[in-house]
Amino acid sequence: MVNIQSNNQDMKIISPKDCDNAPKKRILKEFIIACAKKDIDFITEHTLTDINWTIVNDTTLLGREEVIQTLVNKMPKQIIEIELTNIITHGHTAAANGVVKFEDDRIYSFCNVYRFVSPGKNTLKEITSYVIKNE
Repeated sequence: MVNIQSNNQDMKIISPKDCDNAPKKRILKEFIIACAKKDIDFITEHTLTDINWTIVNDTTLLGREEVIQTLVNKMPKQIIEIELTNIITHGHTAAANGVVKFEDDRIYSFCNVYRFVSPGKNTLKEITSYVIKNE
């Protein structure tokens, strides 16, 4: 069963209902949406200054400023839909996978693996992303 909602930027979000039951799942869902919306305040609040974000076979972003600049400058098209298939959390690690659709009809499947500062903190220190363009 999925929960479908829209936001004020006409971005459709499809996610499992259980994403709102656990705090870390909710944070990850909100973080993925914040990255799509380029919500700098949310990203800043939930990442370390020296976060390390590796996009496999593409680039490694070192530090919050580089992450923010990349999101702002290198995502030229608006995301119109995010479908989250799974968000799995355990201790200080987590993973999420799904599909992102852009306004220019490009579609990408992704899997992100996250590492939080600690099991009790909602601050991300490391992300590894696997992204595949759908044909």
